[in-house]
Amino acid sequence: MAAGTETTETTTTLLQQIGEAAGNVWQVLQDEGPTSLSKLVKQVDFPRDVVVAAMGWLAREDKLQVDETSRGRLISLREEQF
Repeated sequence: MAAGTETTETTTTLLQQIGEAAGNVWQVLQDEGPTSLSKLVKQVDFPRDVVVAAMGWLAREDKLQVDETSRGRLISLREEQF
């Protein structure tokens, strides 16, 4: 194996996991509505760090909304703005 190949393969695999988790996060939020991070992590069934990275991906694409409540943060899909 060439030097650096393992790192590239690991990164690709991680990026694939984040992409898959982002799709799962979107689907859970579409089906369930606003959800706490802890519930989202359980429902998406990926490690917490991957779910948080997936949320970052979706947030960067302006797909997520995070609201502060008295009980913590609720994550939801942003309504499409036309």
